[in-house]
Amino acid sequence: MSTRNWALLGALMVSIIYGVTFTIAKDVMPEFVKPFGFIVLRVGGSALLFWLVALFLKTEKIALNDFPRIIASAFFGVAFNMLTFFEGLSLTSPIMASVIMVTTPMIVLVLSAIIMKEKILKWKAFGIILGLAGTLLLILYGKSVGNAPNAMWGNFLVFVNAVSYGFYLIIVKKLMEKYSAFSFVKWIYLFGFIMVLPFGWKQVQEIEWAIIPTPVYAKILFVVVISTFLTYLLNLLSMKELKPTIVAVFIYLQPFFATLFAIGLGKDQLSLIKVISAAMFFLGIYLVTQKKKTVPDN
Repeated sequence: MSTRNWALLGALMVSIIYGVTFTIAKDVMPEFVKPFGFIVLRVGGSALLFWLVALFLKTEKIALNDFPRIIASAFFGVAFNMLTFFEGLSLTSPIMASVIMVTTPMIVLVLSAIIMKEKILKWKAFGIILGLAGTLLLILYGKSVGNAPNAMWGNFLVFVNAVSYGFYLIIVKKLMEKYSAFSFVKWIYLFGFIMVLPFGWKQVQEIEWAIIPTPVYAKILFVVVISTFLTYLLNLLSMKELKPTIVAVFIYLQPFFATLFAIGLGKDQLSLIKVISAAMFFLGIYLVTQKKKTVPDN
Protein backbone atom coordinates (compact mmCIF):
# COMPACT_ATOMS: atom_id res chain seq x y z
CA MET A 1 0.00 0.00 0.00
CA SER A 2 1.33 3.45 -0.94
CA THR A 3 2.28 6.10 1.62
CA ARG A 4 -0.68 8.20 0.53
CA ASN A 5 -3.08 5.31 1.10
CA TRP A 6 -1.63 4.76 4.57
CA ALA A 7 -2.19 8.46 5.26
CA LEU A 8 -5.80 8.18 4.07
CA LEU A 9 -6.29 5.11 6.28
CA GLY A 10 -4.89 7.04 9.25
CA ALA A 11 -7.34 9.90 8.60
CA LEU A 12 -10.19 7.35 8.41
CA MET A 13 -9.17 5.83 11.75
CA VAL A 14 -9.22 9.28 13.33
CA SER A 15 -12.80 9.81 12.11
CA ILE A 16 -13.88 6.46 13.57
CA ILE A 17 -12.27 7.19 16.94
CA TYR A 18 -13.73 10.70 17.11
CA GLY A 19 -17.15 9.37 16.13
CA VAL A 20 -17.03 7.00 19.11
CA THR A 21 -15.62 9.70 21.39
CA PHE A 22 -18.69 11.96 21.14
CA THR A 23 -20.84 9.45 23.03
CA ILE A 24 -18.07 8.21 25.37
CA ALA A 25 -17.11 11.72 26.53
CA LYS A 26 -20.79 12.64 26.94
CA ASP A 27 -21.16 9.71 29.37
CA VAL A 28 -18.47 11.27 31.58
CA MET A 29 -19.58 14.91 31.43
CA PRO A 30 -20.90 16.67 33.37
CA GLU A 31 -22.15 14.06 35.85
CA PHE A 32 -18.73 12.80 36.96
CA VAL A 33 -16.25 15.33 35.55
CA LYS A 34 -17.08 18.88 34.44
CA PRO A 35 -15.96 19.88 30.93
CA PHE A 36 -12.95 22.07 31.75
CA GLY A 37 -11.75 19.62 34.38
CA PHE A 38 -11.95 16.83 31.81
CA ILE A 39 -9.84 18.94 29.42
CA VAL A 40 -7.11 19.32 32.06
CA LEU A 41 -7.05 15.53 32.52
CA ARG A 42 -7.08 14.98 28.75
CA VAL A 43 -4.35 17.46 27.83
CA GLY A 44 -2.20 16.78 30.90
CA GLY A 45 -2.32 13.01 30.43
CA SER A 46 -1.56 13.28 26.71
CA ALA A 47 1.31 15.72 27.30
CA LEU A 48 2.85 13.24 29.74
CA LEU A 49 2.51 10.43 27.16
CA PHE A 50 4.08 12.51 24.38
CA TRP A 51 7.07 13.48 26.52
CA LEU A 52 7.59 9.91 27.76
CA VAL A 53 7.54 8.47 24.22
CA ALA A 54 9.83 11.25 22.96
CA LEU A 55 12.50 10.07 25.45
CA PHE A 56 12.91 6.89 23.38
CA LEU A 57 12.91 8.55 19.97
CA LYS A 58 15.41 10.67 18.12
CA THR A 59 13.93 14.15 17.71
CA GLU A 60 15.16 17.39 16.19
CA LYS A 61 15.86 20.53 18.18
CA ILE A 62 13.18 23.15 17.66
CA ALA A 63 14.44 26.51 16.38
CA LEU A 64 13.54 29.45 18.61
CA ASN A 65 11.78 31.27 15.77
CA ASP A 66 9.38 28.31 15.41
CA PHE A 67 8.08 28.52 18.99
CA PRO A 68 5.54 31.29 18.20
CA ARG A 69 3.99 28.90 15.63
CA ILE A 70 4.05 26.07 18.21
CA ILE A 71 2.34 28.30 20.79
CA ALA A 72 -0.30 29.31 18.21
CA SER A 73 -0.81 25.61 17.37
CA ALA A 74 -1.20 24.87 21.09
CA PHE A 75 -3.85 27.58 21.40
CA PHE A 76 -5.93 26.75 18.31
CA GLY A 77 -5.34 22.97 18.24
CA VAL A 78 -5.42 22.13 21.95
CA ALA A 79 -6.53 24.82 24.42
CA PHE A 80 -9.23 26.90 22.71
CA ASN A 81 -10.23 23.98 20.49
CA MET A 82 -10.81 21.49 23.32
CA LEU A 83 -12.27 23.94 25.85
CA THR A 84 -14.99 25.08 23.45
CA PHE A 85 -15.63 21.54 22.19
CA PHE A 86 -16.10 19.84 25.57
CA GLU A 87 -18.16 22.71 26.97
CA GLY A 88 -20.32 22.62 23.84
CA LEU A 89 -20.62 18.83 23.92
CA SER A 90 -21.80 18.96 27.54
CA LEU A 91 -24.70 21.19 26.44
CA THR A 92 -25.74 19.53 23.17
CA SER A 93 -26.12 15.95 21.91
CA PRO A 94 -23.24 13.80 20.56
CA ILE A 95 -24.63 13.43 17.04
CA MET A 96 -25.48 17.13 16.70
CA ALA A 97 -21.96 18.04 17.90
CA SER A 98 -20.38 15.65 15.41
CA VAL A 99 -22.55 17.06 12.62
CA ILE A 100 -21.54 20.65 13.34
CA MET A 101 -17.87 19.63 13.24
CA VAL A 102 -18.20 18.97 9.51
CA THR A 103 -18.08 22.71 8.91
CA THR A 104 -14.29 22.40 9.42
CA PRO A 105 -13.50 21.38 5.80
CA MET A 106 -15.37 24.40 4.50
CA ILE A 107 -13.41 26.60 6.89
CA VAL A 108 -10.08 24.99 5.97
CA LEU A 109 -10.85 25.29 2.26
CA VAL A 110 -11.45 29.03 2.61
CA LEU A 111 -8.42 29.53 4.88
CA SER A 112 -6.19 27.53 2.51
CA ALA A 113 -7.33 29.66 -0.41
CA ILE A 114 -6.64 32.88 1.53
CA ILE A 115 -3.49 31.97 3.50
CA MET A 116 -1.83 29.29 1.38
CA LYS A 117 -3.14 30.49 -2.00
CA GLU A 118 -4.41 26.95 -2.64
CA LYS A 119 -6.54 26.66 -5.76
CA ILE A 120 -10.02 25.22 -5.24
CA LEU A 121 -10.61 22.62 -7.94
CA LYS A 122 -14.17 22.18 -9.20
CA TRP A 123 -14.63 18.54 -8.18
CA LYS A 124 -13.22 19.22 -4.70
CA ALA A 125 -15.60 22.12 -4.24
CA PHE A 126 -18.46 19.87 -5.38
CA GLY A 127 -17.32 17.12 -2.97
CA ILE A 128 -17.36 19.53 -0.03
CA ILE A 129 -20.76 20.91 -1.04
CA LEU A 130 -22.10 17.35 -1.34
CA GLY A 131 -20.80 16.45 2.11
CA LEU A 132 -22.28 19.64 3.53
CA ALA A 133 -25.63 18.80 1.93
CA GLY A 134 -25.53 15.37 3.59
CA THR A 135 -24.82 17.11 6.88
CA LEU A 136 -27.74 19.51 6.51
CA LEU A 137 -29.96 16.52 5.71
CA LEU A 138 -28.85 14.89 8.95
CA ILE A 139 -29.39 18.11 10.92
CA LEU A 140 -32.89 18.71 9.59
CA TYR A 141 -34.22 15.17 9.64
CA GLY A 142 -31.86 13.04 11.72
CA LYS A 143 -32.66 12.06 15.27
CA SER A 144 -30.39 13.49 17.99
CA VAL A 145 -28.84 11.36 20.72
CA GLY A 146 -28.73 12.18 24.40
CA ASN A 147 -29.85 15.19 26.45
CA ALA A 148 -29.22 18.72 25.22
CA PRO A 149 -29.84 21.18 28.09
CA ASN A 150 -28.75 24.23 26.03
CA ALA A 151 -28.37 22.97 22.49
CA MET A 152 -28.16 26.36 20.76
CA TRP A 153 -25.24 27.61 22.87
CA GLY A 154 -23.63 24.18 22.82
CA ASN A 155 -23.86 24.01 19.03
CA PHE A 156 -22.34 27.49 18.74
CA LEU A 157 -19.38 26.47 20.93
CA VAL A 158 -18.83 23.36 18.83
CA PHE A 159 -18.82 25.55 15.72
CA VAL A 160 -16.24 27.87 17.33
CA ASN A 161 -14.18 24.75 18.04
CA ALA A 162 -14.42 23.79 14.35
CA VAL A 163 -13.10 27.21 13.31
CA SER A 164 -10.26 26.92 15.81
CA TYR A 165 -9.33 23.46 14.54
CA GLY A 166 -9.36 24.79 10.97
CA PHE A 167 -6.76 27.40 11.92
CA TYR A 168 -4.70 24.69 13.63
CA LEU A 169 -4.60 22.50 10.50
CA ILE A 170 -3.24 25.43 8.50
CA ILE A 171 -0.71 26.57 11.11
CA VAL A 172 0.73 23.15 11.97
CA LYS A 173 1.40 22.22 8.32
CA LYS A 174 4.60 24.32 8.26
CA LEU A 175 5.91 22.47 11.34
CA MET A 176 5.13 19.14 9.69
CA GLU A 177 7.25 20.10 6.69
CA LYS A 178 10.24 20.93 8.90
CA TYR A 179 10.19 18.49 11.84
CA SER A 180 9.13 14.97 12.74
CA ALA A 181 5.84 14.80 14.66
CA PHE A 182 7.31 13.93 18.09
CA SER A 183 9.78 16.82 17.87
CA PHE A 184 7.08 19.47 18.24
CA VAL A 185 3.83 17.80 19.35
CA LYS A 186 5.21 17.35 22.88
CA TRP A 187 5.74 21.12 23.00
CA ILE A 188 2.26 21.80 21.61
CA TYR A 189 0.70 19.75 24.41
CA LEU A 190 2.95 21.21 27.11
CA PHE A 191 1.96 24.75 26.17
CA GLY A 192 -1.64 23.60 25.72
CA PHE A 193 -1.66 22.16 29.24
CA ILE A 194 -0.34 25.43 30.67
CA MET A 195 -3.13 27.28 28.84
CA VAL A 196 -6.02 25.07 30.00
CA LEU A 197 -4.86 24.61 33.60
CA PRO A 198 -6.23 27.96 34.91
CA PHE A 199 -9.66 27.19 33.41
CA GLY A 200 -10.02 23.62 34.65
CA TRP A 201 -8.00 23.22 37.84
CA LYS A 202 -10.93 24.13 40.11
CA GLN A 203 -13.12 21.54 38.37
CA VAL A 204 -10.38 18.91 38.75
CA GLN A 205 -10.37 19.57 42.50
CA GLU A 206 -14.16 19.08 42.58
CA ILE A 207 -13.96 15.55 41.09
CA GLU A 208 -15.17 12.91 43.57
CA TRP A 209 -12.88 10.08 42.49
CA ALA A 210 -14.24 7.62 45.04
CA ILE A 211 -17.74 7.54 43.55
CA ILE A 212 -16.69 7.26 39.89
CA PRO A 213 -17.62 3.79 38.54
CA THR A 214 -14.93 1.65 36.90
CA PRO A 215 -16.51 1.93 33.39
CA VAL A 216 -16.31 5.72 33.64
CA TYR A 217 -12.61 5.48 34.58
CA ALA A 218 -12.14 3.37 31.45
CA LYS A 219 -13.91 6.02 29.34
CA ILE A 220 -11.68 8.77 30.75
CA LEU A 221 -8.63 6.66 29.91
CA PHE A 222 -9.97 6.04 26.39
CA VAL A 223 -10.37 9.78 25.77
CA VAL A 224 -6.83 10.52 27.00
CA VAL A 225 -4.93 7.68 25.32
CA ILE A 226 -6.96 6.86 22.20
CA SER A 227 -9.04 9.95 21.42
CA THR A 228 -6.20 12.39 22.09
CA PHE A 229 -2.73 10.83 22.09
CA LEU A 230 -3.32 8.35 19.26
CA THR A 231 -5.56 10.52 17.07
CA TYR A 232 -3.20 13.50 17.15
CA LEU A 233 -0.36 11.23 16.06
CA LEU A 234 -2.44 9.76 13.23
CA ASN A 235 -3.54 13.23 12.13
CA LEU A 236 0.02 14.53 12.09
CA LEU A 237 1.28 11.53 10.17
CA SER A 238 -1.58 11.90 7.68
CA MET A 239 -0.72 15.54 7.14
CA LYS A 240 2.77 14.53 6.07
CA GLU A 241 1.21 13.23 2.84
CA LEU A 242 -2.13 15.03 2.60
CA LYS A 243 -3.17 18.66 2.30
CA PRO A 244 -5.08 20.22 5.24
CA THR A 245 -8.27 20.33 3.12
CA ILE A 246 -8.14 16.56 2.59
CA VAL A 247 -7.43 15.79 6.26
CA ALA A 248 -10.27 18.11 7.28
CA VAL A 249 -12.81 16.55 4.92
CA PHE A 250 -12.64 13.25 6.83
CA ILE A 251 -14.51 15.07 9.59
CA TYR A 252 -17.56 14.48 7.38
CA LEU A 253 -17.45 10.85 8.53
CA GLN A 254 -17.76 11.70 12.23
CA PRO A 255 -21.56 12.04 12.26
CA PHE A 256 -21.82 8.72 10.43
CA PHE A 257 -19.63 6.84 12.93
CA ALA A 258 -21.18 8.68 15.87
CA THR A 259 -24.59 7.52 14.69
CA LEU A 260 -23.43 3.91 14.17
CA PHE A 261 -21.98 3.81 17.68
CA ALA A 262 -25.15 5.31 19.17
CA ILE A 263 -27.27 2.75 17.31
CA GLY A 264 -25.01 -0.03 18.60
CA LEU A 265 -25.71 1.15 22.16
CA GLY A 266 -29.44 1.31 21.49
CA LYS A 267 -29.54 5.11 21.79
CA ASP A 268 -30.62 5.81 18.23
CA GLN A 269 -32.33 4.16 15.27
CA LEU A 270 -31.23 3.68 11.68
CA SER A 271 -33.28 5.53 9.10
CA LEU A 272 -33.31 6.12 5.35
CA ILE A 273 -32.17 9.70 5.97
CA LYS A 274 -29.03 8.52 7.78
CA VAL A 275 -28.24 6.02 5.01
CA ILE A 276 -28.60 8.71 2.32
CA SER A 277 -26.49 11.13 4.39
CA ALA A 278 -23.76 8.51 4.81
CA ALA A 279 -23.69 7.88 1.04
CA MET A 280 -23.30 11.62 0.43
CA PHE A 281 -20.46 11.78 2.99
CA PHE A 282 -18.55 8.96 1.32
CA LEU A 283 -18.99 10.35 -2.19
CA GLY A 284 -17.92 13.80 -1.02
CA ILE A 285 -14.77 12.40 0.57
CA TYR A 286 -13.98 10.39 -2.58
CA LEU A 287 -14.16 13.52 -4.73
CA VAL A 288 -12.06 15.67 -2.39
CA THR A 289 -9.32 13.05 -1.96
CA GLN A 290 -8.77 12.58 -5.70
CA LYS A 291 -5.46 13.97 -6.88
CA LYS A 292 -5.34 16.24 -9.93
CA LYS A 293 -4.62 14.22 -13.04
CA THR A 294 -1.64 15.43 -15.01
CA VAL A 295 -1.21 15.11 -18.73
CA PRO A 296 2.03 13.20 -19.56
CA ASP A 297 4.61 14.91 -21.72
CA ASN A 298 4.79 13.77 -25.35
